[in-house]
Amino acid sequence: MNVSAIDSTATVDNDCVDGGPQLVSRLEGNGITATDIKKLEDAGYHTVESVAFAPKKFLMTIKGISEAKADKMIDEASKLVPMGFTTATDFHRKRSEIIVLTTGSKELDRLLGGGIETGSITEIFGEFRTGKTQLCHTLAVTCQLSMEQSGGEGKCLYIDTEGTFRPERLIANAERFKIPGQTVLDNVAYARAYNTDHQTQLLIQASAMMTESRYALLIVDSATSLYRTDYSGRGELSARQMHLARFLRMLLRLADEFGIGVVITNQVVAQVDGASMFNADPKKPIGGNIIAHASTTRLFLRKGRGETRVCKIYDSPCLPEAEAMFAINADGIGDAKE
Repeated sequence: MNVSAIDSTATVDNDCVDGGPQLVSRLEGNGITATDIKKLEDAGYHTVESVAFAPKKFLMTIKGISEAKADKMIDEASKLVPMGFTTATDFHRKRSEIIVLTTGSKELDRLLGGGIETGSITEIFGEFRTGKTQLCHTLAVTCQLSMEQSGGEGKCLYIDTEGTFRPERLIANAERFKIPGQTVLDNVAYARAYNTDHQTQLLIQASAMMTESRYALLIVDSATSLYRTDYSGRGELSARQMHLARFLRMLLRLADEFGIGVVITNQVVAQVDGASMFNADPKKPIGGNIIAHASTTRLFLRKGRGETRVCKIYDSPCLPEAEAMFAINADGIGDAKE
């Protein structure tokens, strides 16, 4: 079954409390006006869930929203969004329904328990030329495949901070999966981020787009590169980490609200203080504990022989620490030849 152009008019189900995100317009009434709804949307709150999950002080920073109004909004949103305790049985059932997106490599999929998990953040880090961006390009195509083909039957949002996005790579991947190249390109929404504030602003735009159409994947390549240039020295370290934490929190919120897969790439830095004869690879991902705690699954990529690469599970709540080999081919990520 081949993928077709994904319906751009399909909206989220705004009547289903348990099945998906609800449009923020559902809050209108009971003292909340259409003007209030517009203020929420302008600030990036496009779903009832986003209001329910937001701390009150965040809503109060919106111009024209008083403390009493913020209380009312949160109270009304909480009535529509289940936020209390549930049984582990129910949670286990929901976990079993999570969609995983194929990476294009059977070995890599096996390592990841089927592929990249939706509803959470997967961080991919490693040196240059280890395949981070190539894996992102392949996922931008595989997320459009049908469920039978281990896809997500949705579009892809791609935020590029380093200027490494290449549509030609998407077309090469599309040919491999027998999808029309133009269809694949039409289903990828691309944006270049130029600074860390712009990077955050793009997420607000992304949340609006997700209420209008079905997206399966959000890619940020790389999530940290602009932070290394916008903030310099130890004097700005605290401000950098706070800004990065807010950005990652927004990503996690989008994953929770819309059930999309979020893939971020990260750079590495030489760990001078930890280098020793017992530590063969003293490189560590940048971002510190902030990015470590935000990412659900962390994958470490390193070079192998020729075009082969090695992926190691660096951290995961449910996957064992293990490795798999894959290859970077002309048509995307695939299995390494014996």
